Amino acid sequence: MRYLIVGGRGMLGSDLAVALSGRDVTVVGSADVDVTDRAAVLAATDGFDVVLNAAAYTKVDDAETHEADAMAVNAAGAENLAIAAREAGAVLVHVSTDYVFDGSATSPYAETQPLAPLGAYGRSKAEGERRVLTAHPDGSYIVRTAWLYGEHGPNFARTMLSLAASRPTVSVVDDQLGQPTWTLDLARQIVALVDAAPSFGVYHGTNSGSATWFDFARAVFEVAGLDPERVLPTTSAAFVRPAPRPAYSVLGHDAWAAAGIPEMRSWRAAIEHSFLAFPGAVP
Repeated sequence: MRYLIVGGRGMLGSDLAVALSGRDVTVVGSADVDVTDRAAVLAATDGFDVVLNAAAYTKVDDAETHEADAMAVNAAGAENLAIAAREAGAVLVHVSTDYVFDGSATSPYAETQPLAPLGAYGRSKAEGERRVLTAHPDGSYIVRTAWLYGEHGPNFARTMLSLAASRPTVSVVDDQLGQPTWTLDLARQIVALVDAAPSFGVYHGTNSGSATWFDFARAVFEVAGLDPERVLPTTSAAFVRPAPRPAYSVLGHDAWAAAGIPEMRSWRAAIEHSFLAFPGAVP
């Protein structure tokens, strides 16, 4: 089996390479392959058995004024990879997001829930899902994830540690609920999915349980050996941004059970296990 990781220089892509260590893996970044160039994508994917797409336009706020740029990568780029995987006879794993939902739910979103994105970024990712399933329905997995943090890129946990070093207190919103997800856990889950080869379709790749950003920040402080009382709750109204954020981003995991694959461990267990990867963490 030959594996191609597209977007392989980023936080998740780097961990996909770790999770696939010992296998025949090729890693490409945006400087190597422009996913918006169909000819380049077709050439790059030739000869591979599995294509993992971790490439994305992720500037959520900028997408509100640059929606065409987001669509080019997240929709057209995803479609190019789906077409290329189909032509190569390869399986495609396409990573998507909780932003395809509007956040109005009060119980975990099922994999089959109708999409209702709030902003431009979510619209681009929802369109990417649609195009992937249209272009390569019999060979694509869509893995939606949320609230990613990891060793190999900027993320919320690193930001909290940085702020802790420069401020006596940190105010964090306590009215958005989601699932902090460690990218190495997600990478391993994606590999387990490909290895098990269950039915193609949508899977929700998030650590289990739920937390607010305030809960997440307190956990970061606790595991780093800092006083969690330094984290103060606030509301989203205190941090107005161009793009709307879903208030509820908890994703259900029924598809894993149907596939006979255990869901990912709890977000709290993940952060306790992973935290030594971060500068400033205590042994």
